Amino acid sequence: MKKMWKLAAVAATASLLVAACGGSDSSSDTTAAPAAAATDVKVAVVYLGVPDDKGWTYQHEQGILQLEKDLGIEVKRIENVADNADSEKTFEQLASEGYNLIYATSFGYGAPMANVAVKHPEVCFQWATGAKFLLTKDGGGAFADFAALPANLGTYFGAAEEARYLSGIAAGKATKNNKLGYVAAFPIPEVIRGINAFTLGAQSVNPKATVQVAWTKTWFDPTVEKQAAESLLDAGADVLGQHQDTTAAGVAAEAKGAKWVGYNSDVKEAAPAAWLTAPTWNWGPFYTKTTKAVAGGTCPADEYYGSMADGMVTLASFGDSVDADTQASITAKGKEIIAGTFAPFTGPISDQDGKEILKAGEKAEIGQLLSMSFFVKGVIGSAKG
Repeated sequence: MKKMWKLAAVAATASLLVAACGGSDSSSDTTAAPAAAATDVKVAVVYLGVPDDKGWTYQHEQGILQLEKDLGIEVKRIENVADNADSEKTFEQLASEGYNLIYATSFGYGAPMANVAVKHPEVCFQWATGAKFLLTKDGGGAFADFAALPANLGTYFGAAEEARYLSGIAAGKATKNNKLGYVAAFPIPEVIRGINAFTLGAQSVNPKATVQVAWTKTWFDPTVEKQAAESLLDAGADVLGQHQDTTAAGVAAEAKGAKWVGYNSDVKEAAPAAWLTAPTWNWGPFYTKTTKAVAGGTCPADEYYGSMADGMVTLASFGDSVDADTQASITAKGKEIIAGTFAPFTGPISDQDGKEILKAGEKAEIGQLLSMSFFVKGVIGSAKG
């Protein structure tokens, strides 16, 4: 008999969820089901890389470890699964093995996971970094519209642009020649959004700052990432940002005496002299909360978008070269973001060609953020890759 889910509109209630940064107490108030019920849930997570990458997969692993500790269950890990059409076989196998909650931790898993979700309505599927719009025909996907999407598929991500903006302040203050570089994986909305937020943050304290982008077309390849970083440094960049899964850009920056903003994890030790800070993640409260919801008979099937306010998005420690005034400025702006009195994508904002995207005082809506496909003024490079 197929399980009948009570579908939860997670995104609609996101503002009511409070997750202490680094903790998990907040996850206890998300469902009436007792924690012991979670032992009846078979949970699997699909990783793009390996848990010891000290980057994207590492941070998800920390969240899964927190889930296991909170609920006393064991989660099955599947590592090194390419986020392309071939991943559909992995999701199908997990569903066939009786896993009734499957987490997928990379953007490219979306369509394959959705295809399997249609065939397995008894399983709750959760897709990280995705946006359901992109699965519809209007967004370039195969499903006719939102109504045609599987009801047992949810998405989860967070407003990394908040911490990206703050890290951009550190970069804008650190540059000596106003030339920043950015090592970027793929030209998809989450990456483009991050580059733009980084740029806006830098320009908020240094209006002359520009950001040159080098696309790598890979999430995890230290050699390619290093080459991209070195190309930016050779072009004059004295501060690097990144949307990549390794520390290669930081190592390259330190070798050239440049500065570095990392991503995913606090990995200051990889290049301590270059380190400024990094946008980081705290996935544990979401994983615990969602698993408890499934144990209680609810499949969260909306689009969860965490934030600095609920603790999903965090900012790493500051490097030794970030002076007290810059730290204070970043901390103050972070408090505004958490309080909701400031958002990184607040107009006036124009694209590279000078076209006004947001009017003065206008704040970007969630749909605009999740489908962002343009670069803001000051970014050097093509948003098409």
